[in-house]
Amino acid sequence: MKKILFVCLGNICRSSSAEGVMKHLVEEAGRADEFLIDSAGILSYHQGELPDSRMRAHAARRGYNLTHLSRPVRTEDFYNFDLIIGMDDRNIDDLKDRAPSTAEWSKIHRMTEYCTCLLYTSDAADEEDSVNLGGRRIYKKKKKIENA
Repeated sequence: MKKILFVCLGNICRSSSAEGVMKHLVEEAGRADEFLIDSAGILSYHQGELPDSRMRAHAARRGYNLTHLSRPVRTEDFYNFDLIIGMDDRNIDDLKDRAPSTAEWSKIHRMTEYCTCLLYTSDAADEEDSVNLGGRRIYKKKKKIENA
């Protein structure tokens, strides 16, 4: 069984959403029994709370059910999970600081490592590879990131 933990600061928006989406994807693929998916926060400020109500509303409109109760990252998470995915650079730094030893650092990854296509803004990019979002032109990056 592959065990994945998503981590953000408070565990009421980004990481709980990543957990909900990932659970939905593996269930849709008929592989839920192959994965344990959870999320946690660097801080315990929101411990025991549901994800933010706005996040739950947006997720529900997209077919995702976010029911996870916030919890902080625990030392045993570094032993119990195969993959610990931080939502941003600060989360990565905090996770490395909390890891029991540098040996567990190999389990810590940034969410963006799993992106297969990045978006960026550029005046020099080809207009055909762009989309206008609210008056701001976003260009598809030509180089793709391979999945880890």
